[in-house]
Amino acid sequence: MSAKIRIAVVMLSAGIACYAIAGGFPWDRGVSAKGNQWAQLRIFDEVLYHINKDYVDEPDMERVRTGALRGLADGLDPYSAYLTPAQVADFKPVEPGMREVGGMALSKYGGYVYVVSALKGSPAEKSGLATGDVLEYIGKAATRDMSLYDAEMLLTDPKASSIEVKIVRAGQSGTVTFTNGQAMVPPVEAKISEPGVGYIGVPAVTNGKAAEVKAAIDSLTAKGAKKIVLDLRGAALGSLEEGAALANLFVGDGVLARKIGKGGGDAASVTAKKEAVAYTGPLAVIIDESTAGAGEVVASALINSKRAEAIGERTFGAGVELGVFNLRDGGAMLITVAKYAPATGKPFMEEGVAPTVEVKQQMAEVVVPDDDEDAPPNGTEPKTAPKPAPKPVEDLQLKKALEVVRGGTAAAAKAA
Repeated sequence: MSAKIRIAVVMLSAGIACYAIAGGFPWDRGVSAKGNQWAQLRIFDEVLYHINKDYVDEPDMERVRTGALRGLADGLDPYSAYLTPAQVADFKPVEPGMREVGGMALSKYGGYVYVVSALKGSPAEKSGLATGDVLEYIGKAATRDMSLYDAEMLLTDPKASSIEVKIVRAGQSGTVTFTNGQAMVPPVEAKISEPGVGYIGVPAVTNGKAAEVKAAIDSLTAKGAKKIVLDLRGAALGSLEEGAALANLFVGDGVLARKIGKGGGDAASVTAKKEAVAYTGPLAVIIDESTAGAGEVVASALINSKRAEAIGERTFGAGVELGVFNLRDGGAMLITVAKYAPATGKPFMEEGVAPTVEVKQQMAEVVVPDDDEDAPPNGTEPKTAPKPAPKPVEDLQLKKALEVVRGGTAAAAKAA
């Protein structure tokens, strides 16, 4: 690396850190600098000049650089992060798809760490956490603008058997004590919902779930099911490949899913195999805001192929693959290198999957803390978790899905 580029990197890091400290540049160069690497570097050079010349104390440039690198990653997406040398030493390979801790699928919402879904019987659920919770503080650290990776490190710290987490649920604040542990993914639920109609609930799309759904189909059809409702609510964990394999049980041709790489081009795609189809009858799928990542792969494949009506609400919008790039300081950058996407259209991160039949469940709205509430927890904070969000008296989405699938035959013909 040339001396000029090394200097540019230092200026870039210092400039981003100053941006984070100062809350933004006091001048507007957005028009002239946008998309121009060298114009950006000139701005950073000015910032570095003022740090050295005008900052009241002697700046700790190592701290500035670390803050700058964190800021660089934070400016990309919720899943990218800067890893310190100490974090790199403890780093474990990152599974594709949603971030997971203790059975929770984690992402960001309004700048805070957010529980997209929590598996039944998981350490997260046993600790009192639930789908839709906003994690405001982990211990004494505010999660606003914290990287997901840093949040994971706090929640899984082997030196602490448990940690207090301040949460906001449906506008109520409270705390829970989170104890991490091994999460077991529940099995696929299969039952006859009513005469001739089978129900398959998919809690996650982790490895082996496509085979479980295949077994469920065989079992239900043997019991007389001629129509099926596939429930993907809460299905957030898993890979694109497993999601495509599950969709392939119902869809026999065409592209099932894609990975969008650098520059918006296809990095990879998965095409259906006709011999893998296990069910060709009427089908309805249920989705909501707790459907994400691999679950969105399944839902979008069924919708785009016109194989099924999708009942419910727009999905969360997630699904990435991350690459690790080592740095000369011993740290590393964890960067999104591909995004999950449907056969056609934008990546799920940009717009999620819209239902074909919208049915809003009677659930509490997600509320993030006000900015003026960003103060460390103190003795006045509630020390118990908020009350569970009220469950709907009736599962309107399932009711509608059963109604739709009873009369649906056009979608079945598509799979044949």
